[in-house]
Order: sequence, then structure tokens, then C-alpha cells
Amino acid sequence: MHAAPDAPAGVTATPPPTGAAGAAARLDAVDLLRGLVMVLMLLDHTRDYFHFGAQHGVDPLDLAHPNVPLFFTRWITHYCAPTFVLLAGAGAFLSGSRGKSRRELSWFLVTRGLWLVLLEMTYVQWAGWDFAVNLHSHYALVIWALGWSMVGLAALVHLPLWAVTAFGVTMIAGHNAFDAVKPDALGAFGPAWRLLHAGGPVEIARGHTLAVGYPLIPWIGVMAAGFGLGAMLVRPAVERRRTLWILGVTLTLGFLALRFGNFYGDPRPWTLQASGLFTALSFLDCQKYPPSLCYLLMTIGPALLLLAWCDGPLPRLLKPIVVFGRVPMFFYLLHIPLVHGLAVVVNLARFGRADWLYGVHPGPTPASVGFGLGGTYLAWLAVLVVLYPACRWFADLKRRRRDVWLSYL
Repeated sequence: MHAAPDAPAGVTATPPPTGAAGAAARLDAVDLLRGLVMVLMLLDHTRDYFHFGAQHGVDPLDLAHPNVPLFFTRWITHYCAPTFVLLAGAGAFLSGSRGKSRRELSWFLVTRGLWLVLLEMTYVQWAGWDFAVNLHSHYALVIWALGWSMVGLAALVHLPLWAVTAFGVTMIAGHNAFDAVKPDALGAFGPAWRLLHAGGPVEIARGHTLAVGYPLIPWIGVMAAGFGLGAMLVRPAVERRRTLWILGVTLTLGFLALRFGNFYGDPRPWTLQASGLFTALSFLDCQKYPPSLCYLLMTIGPALLLLAWCDGPLPRLLKPIVVFGRVPMFFYLLHIPLVHGLAVVVNLARFGRADWLYGVHPGPTPASVGFGLGGTYLAWLAVLVVLYPACRWFADLKRRRRDVWLSYL
């Protein structure tokens, strides 16, 4: 089968597996993995608003005062952003394999990417994180990075598939070589370097600041690598699973070797601690902002292993998580206002006020605010229960209808 003249390079060269069972199993596995990381992301954001440590500025990964259950509650959520961005790249390939031309796919990626950037700087910040409109300070977080990564991929899809994949792998593997380059040493180019690599506050106009938590390198590379992964996902089941196992094991072993060597891949080397357990925590505590090579190997490798393991008929018990994975952006746009709103209601009931939870004029935080991990996990489960009917409704809507606007959520 030959690709159409304007098809994304490599996209239609190999059709998806024929037969409903094979296609459903593959899509269910991807949706399950995506749903799992969305559920973990909700746990992290619930901790932000409900755990007493987060409410008082305690770093859960601080090894000077380690709390092992809290450490892993935070650490396990490291899998969210890399897996989400990787699967978004794979989804772009799968979208092209279903008949979009190269030009159509590129245009969709540009428009959806810019739409996500706009959502991050308006709705997500104002209705989600802040519960207030702030026109002077803006956040550049995961949806911002996802959006610009889509814009970057929109240009890359005009290249052959091998070149897109090689670009992504090179950016992921090589970006730590530039860790020593500091924005302050670059003069007028310092703000651009913060946007691309270092992160931090950037003045985008007089009186307007962008807090860059997710610099674009290497996230654009992660999405480009995901595009290459998408080509593998349309291979026959046996070949697909074997490749996923090989990739997952290779990346995970690569993380162990590189991290153990402490010579490249993370600007924060691990150190010996007072006990073997805390030394292991130091080993696992890789840099997320911006994501180091070790961080990405540590997260993407096991994620691919899980995808290989899930590639087949799923237990009925896991079907609700698949629902979340089929509507990830809808889930994202709902969960932050819901968690934040629940925290406001709970604190109004406890203290008669919750003004410290508003972004523009926060009040002082009560000394007894927040809950332990038990209360935090209960709040997490409560929000999941509330989210499920809405996500199931929207997933059914997307299944029944093919309106263009639905592909932007």
C-alpha cells in the first residue's frame, strides 16, 4: 500500500491491524495508560489542595525531612507529564494514519496547540488554579508545553518519519549537555533560554510576567518521539508487544546505568544517605523542572512496559480508567476547578473562610489547615467518583458524533 502524495511521511505506509478485536485491544491499552496517568495527576493536584504539608509549603521530596509515604505519593505522579506528552505524539500519528493528509494534520496540530496555550493562560489559570483573574502574571505549565509541542510537531510532520523520531530522541538525550548555560550569561537572549530550557520568570511585556515551569526543551522532543511510537502501535499485535517490551526494558536499564554513574543525564546527582532506603530515594529523585534525561528514562521506560503488559483484553474492573483515558483534555479541564472548589467548600466549613486559596489577594493560611495522607486520598477518590459520569457522557458523545470541535477537547 502506497502513501498518498500529501500524507504524513510514513503514516499511511502501514495500515492499522485489521479486525475489530485487534484495533480495540490496542486502543484500549493506550487509553488505559493515559487514564492511569490522569488519575495519578488528579492525586497530585488533590495533594496540592488538601495535604497539610502542601498547604504549608513542605516539599514532599525533601530528603532532609523524609516522609516515605508522602515521598512516593508525589514521586509516582512523575509519570504523568512524560506519558501524557508521549501519547499525545502517538495520537497525532494515529490521527494521520486514519486518513488526514500531511497538511491537514499539520494544521490541526497548530490550531489545537495554540488553543491549548490559550486555555492554559486563561481558563486553566483563572478558573482552575487561582479562582481569580490576573492579567499581569501567567503560568506556563504542562498544557502550555503540550500546546507548543504540538505546534513544533506541526512543522516536523513534513519530514520523513525517521527524521521526526531522530529529532525527538536527540533532543531528549542531548539537552542536558546545555545545563551549564545559564540565562543570566546570555544577556538579551536570557528570556528566550528560560522559555526553551532553563525555566523561571520571563517578562513578556512591561508589567506582565510568565512563570515558565515547563520549558519547551525537551518536551517537544518527547512529543516527536511519541509520533515515532505511534508508527509502532499500528504494527501487528505480536510485533507491537515485543517492540514495546524491548523499548521499555532498554530505557529502564538505561536509566539505572546512567543514574548510577552520576556523570550525565541529571544536574542533581544522587548521594549516600543515612540509610539504604533514603539512598534509594535520592537515586529516584530526578529533576523534573526541566525534565532531565534520567527523569524521562525513569518514567517513559516503565510506562512502555505497562503499555506492553496491558496490550490485550482488559479486566472489567479497569474499564472506568479507560473512560478517563479517552477524554484526557476534558478530564484535565474539569478536575482542577473541581478539586480547588472542593477545597474551598471544606475550608469554609472548617474555618469559615478560604481566602488563602484565591490567587490575587490570598489571606493568611490557618496553622491547622490541611489533612494527612488518609484525608487526601479520600478527597482524591471523591473527586474521581464525581468526574466519572461526566467523562463517560463526553466519551459517549465523542463516539457518537464527529463534530470538529470535539477533537479540540
